[in-house]
Amino acid sequence: MTTTYGAAPAAGSAALWAVSDCWTMTRRELAHWARQPVQVVVGLVFPVMLLVMFSYLIGGGRAIDGDFTAYLVPGMLTMTMAFGLESTMTAVTQDLGKGVIDRFRSMPMHSGAVLVGRSIADMLQSVLGLAVMVVVGYAIGWRWHGGVAAFLAAMGLLLLLRFAMLWIGIYLAMVAGKPELVQTVQILVWPISFLSNAIASPESMPSWLGAAVEWNPMSATATAVRELFGNPVAAGDSWASAHAQLLAVLWPLGLIAVFFPLAVKRFRDLSG
Repeated sequence: MTTTYGAAPAAGSAALWAVSDCWTMTRRELAHWARQPVQVVVGLVFPVMLLVMFSYLIGGGRAIDGDFTAYLVPGMLTMTMAFGLESTMTAVTQDLGKGVIDRFRSMPMHSGAVLVGRSIADMLQSVLGLAVMVVVGYAIGWRWHGGVAAFLAAMGLLLLLRFAMLWIGIYLAMVAGKPELVQTVQILVWPISFLSNAIASPESMPSWLGAAVEWNPMSATATAVRELFGNPVAAGDSWASAHAQLLAVLWPLGLIAVFFPLAVKRFRDLSG
């Protein structure tokens, strides 16, 4: 696919120019899906495999009051939002390595269009991934017990976490610069993901570890989503456990406030 990048509309506003460029870059990212469908399928199937594995192979050994599947599925939805960080980093570092971003920066286009286009495409893929996970969760026996508003609120919190994670990924990708260095981040993502209450309840852990787990941003989102779904919630009497829905908003907003400007600044400094 060949896309023509033109100058800003002569009579258009700066905002219209920015929106047009962002949409152009989004279409570029979506075109990669059609050319590389295997990567998309693998990205969708991998969390499904984890969900099925934890549900059927490990579910019986967890100290959760009630149905473990009802506890697990919201946790796996949360973990899926973090797992996409590696794909974001890989895509950005590949563009950096091939000089694609340098060519974009030399064109008459809005300076933030490349990053915004990347983030929109990632969010669309995250929506698709959530839809697949919800269907699979329903198929293995998971149910939510709130209304439509509560369900949509839970989806919103999950996507907010994903939006924060992708800006972390974009920034770290530009710092790393090479796809080979993405493996370093992959090594860190897994421990951070599992050091949450996504799969196991903090009450089954040593007290010092359980306290740290309760303050994990992923734990806040997982707990908030469970509450909105009407699913079992991990026991805990800490402030973080009692205010999970508030933290599920504050943690991602705080991460975005830090890493979004860092990513934008890093992008502007690439030519330096």
